[in-house]
Amino acid sequence: MSAETIHSVIAGLAGEVMEHTGVEASHCYQCGKCSAGCPLSEEMEYPPSYVMRMLQTSDPVLEDKILRSFTIWVCLTCEMCYSRCPMSIDIPKMMDFLREKSLKEGKANHRAKHIIAFHKSFLDSIRITGRLYEIGLLVDYKSRTFKVMQDMSLAPKMFVRGKLNIFPEMIKGRAGVSSIFSKSNKKSK
Repeated sequence: MSAETIHSVIAGLAGEVMEHTGVEASHCYQCGKCSAGCPLSEEMEYPPSYVMRMLQTSDPVLEDKILRSFTIWVCLTCEMCYSRCPMSIDIPKMMDFLREKSLKEGKANHRAKHIIAFHKSFLDSIRITGRLYEIGLLVDYKSRTFKVMQDMSLAPKMFVRGKLNIFPEMIKGRAGVSSIFSKSNKKSK
């Protein structure tokens, strides 16, 4: 089935999720195991099973609520929900897509601003070096959040223990990693 066919068969945001991730919200039969096992469900406005149900309705108002929710940002993508799901629905993959869509549409929840800053800093570190460069991540994150002094007392201890490298370790084939980011950006537009 082509992407257009999938999107026309499955309406709204659920169709977009299916098209971009292969996750079918319609397969969820609301057993609630995902929400029961989620370590952060109490911090969410809508636990994972609610998000799945909201997607199933194809209601534009509920879809907008999902994209504006704190839920999609507080999700750890720990895969507890995925491991408990009797239908093997990859909710973390879906949440990742919803976060990117929320950012693109300017609907990101204001309470998630520090999570979003970390998200962007993390991805930038991977895009530039091909792997995580902790000091670069910290500098970028702190410049985005202006929380310069937060946790700074930990840095010397981590450096002494060899947990922080001054210079990034660049991987071979960084161009390949860059192309993954480019393809991902093109595909999501």
